[in-house]
Amino acid sequence: MNGNQKLEACNQDRQDFIQYFSQIVKVLTEDELGHPETGDAIAWLKEVLEYNAMGGKYNWGLTVLQAFRELVEPRKQDAESLQWALTVGWCVEMLQAFFLVSDDIMDSSLTRRGQNCWYQKPGIGLDAVNDALLLEACINRLLKLYCREQLYYLNLLQLFLQSSYQTEIGQTLDLITAPQGHVDLGRYTEKKYKSLVKYKTAFYSFYLPVVADMYMAGIDGDKEHASATRILLEMGEFFQIQDDYLDLFGDPSVTGKVGTDIQDNKCSCLVVQCLLRATQQQCQILEENYGQKDPEKVAQAKAPHEALDLPAVFLKSEEDSYSRLKSLVEQYSAPLPPAIFWN
Repeated sequence: MNGNQKLEACNQDRQDFIQYFSQIVKVLTEDELGHPETGDAIAWLKEVLEYNAMGGKYNWGLTVLQAFRELVEPRKQDAESLQWALTVGWCVEMLQAFFLVSDDIMDSSLTRRGQNCWYQKPGIGLDAVNDALLLEACINRLLKLYCREQLYYLNLLQLFLQSSYQTEIGQTLDLITAPQGHVDLGRYTEKKYKSLVKYKTAFYSFYLPVVADMYMAGIDGDKEHASATRILLEMGEFFQIQDDYLDLFGDPSVTGKVGTDIQDNKCSCLVVQCLLRATQQQCQILEENYGQKDPEKVAQAKAPHEALDLPAVFLKSEEDSYSRLKSLVEQYSAPLPPAIFWN
């Protein structure tokens, strides 16, 4: 397949994936919309799904679909099995939506995917906590509706539960490392950062969609899963380094969100690298201004990042992470096709 054919196939996958969302909403809501007892709640669920699951890049859900095409034998890629892959892909997207709705509340974020955060909408507020739980509950409903007759059903259930737990542990590490109202930059080390990234991002964003496909393809050997895990966790770190950079230096009109890592006292890749290079005076500036909501203090905290040319440091970190990732794929991808790690 040449470059143009691959691009066309990716575009078709994206179109198919987005179009399938209407089927997801239908199966989750249609039968109960007119229910005399729960109908109003189901109508609300429909609105929650359409606002929060749509509008992203769909990277994680599309990873399921694309890895499915690489891992599952062509003769087994019939319409029904493709429907299972699309459904599992949307389960991954819903898990992310659950995390994002919750995370936006905890971080007091304003925008997400180019629109107001769900909890910021008039009349929503902290009711969004329950809406996040609804999104999570839909995952098990979909897996049961579509996959319960499959041999991999139990593995998928356990995988989603495990990924949720790992991510919530990561969020806990994030919160206790950077508690509101208390700045302790001495905690912000490379070791701590790697732990946060591994649990808060890598497991659900990279490990979950690929391992789900491995189970669907009947690949459940310990060796294959251990090798895939090494690669996928490195991919998570590579992604998070990019995300941290965009939070501070990205254009909100492009990223779809206003960065808040400084205001939220986050242990980001950039502040870790800044502290490794900062003078005593610059460290003092960070101590006095990091983790503050005041725009002037945010600008003060950003100044050492700019003075130390953190964009150049980011490029070096990105290159190093990419080199490690490339080496891991070369060493450990077999017998899996390397293409599943580069979708």
